[in-house]
Amino acid sequence: MRKIGLIAGDAHPKLAHRIAELTGADETGVSISAFADGETRIRIEGDVRDSDVYIVQPTSTPTNERLLTLALLADAARGAGASRITAVVPYFGYARQDVRSRPGEPRSARLAAQILGSAGIDRLIAFELHSAALESAFPMPIVHLQADELMLPAIRRWGLRDAVIVSPDAGGLKRAQRFASALRVPLAAVAKTRPGDDAAVARQVLGDVRGRPCVIVDDMASTGGTIVAAAEALLAAGAAEIHAVFIHAVMARGALERICAVARRISTTDSVNDASDPRLQVEGTAPLLAGAVRELAGTGGGAAPSS
Repeated sequence: MRKIGLIAGDAHPKLAHRIAELTGADETGVSISAFADGETRIRIEGDVRDSDVYIVQPTSTPTNERLLTLALLADAARGAGASRITAVVPYFGYARQDVRSRPGEPRSARLAAQILGSAGIDRLIAFELHSAALESAFPMPIVHLQADELMLPAIRRWGLRDAVIVSPDAGGLKRAQRFASALRVPLAAVAKTRPGDDAAVARQVLGDVRGRPCVIVDDMASTGGTIVAAAEALLAAGAAEIHAVFIHAVMARGALERICAVARRISTTDSVNDASDPRLQVEGTAPLLAGAVRELAGTGGGAAPSS
């Protein structure tokens, strides 16, 4: 395996450091600052000439700043002579905006992906995108890692009897199907409508949940509205209790409190931040991401097949 270099962005340096430890990568110093008017300033302080460089940067809140910082880091690494640049993006902001829902809207996810391509990123490692179809939006090869090997053991540790895996909406049905199949338990879904961008209304439960513990599986929690609406619909349909699993803890103000009001157990990952609240059971993503980095560095070629 060739020697690799790793650059920690400003979004989640702790995760970047852990990946560096697991891969044996040399961490390259970088200065990220801003002018008085808020304009981002980047300087790579180590030597990356002819190096295979991995930049770790989830594009989480503030999404626009994190996205631009990642693009600037890639451009700086390219200008400093890096031979190949791979972005490690545990959480990809704008992933929810992967289609136009009405005329006059941009294809935001595709545009964000193209910005990264224009910055000189050769490959991208993503973790549990909002939709697998989003892979086609990226102009570079992509390794799309799934959260199953992290979250399935977490659910098994709960020791639930007669559990049902629940998709809180139609968009997450394939993910919930994977979980239900792996755990060999029934699947249910909640039909949902969105009266507004950050509002969700559950309309109907599809599947038998009466008297059974339900595990809601979603890709992210932002306001918590989707999980809460699904939980209320499930309880109204006779569910015994609610548990929640979401991959990305985006968490707007008050979201965790709303979810805790309806869910007995909550499991997530550290893809966005440390998520260190004691009410959360947090699964570390570093081993999974480090494995992808080692595989790409070892092959020396294009992106490995999606997981």
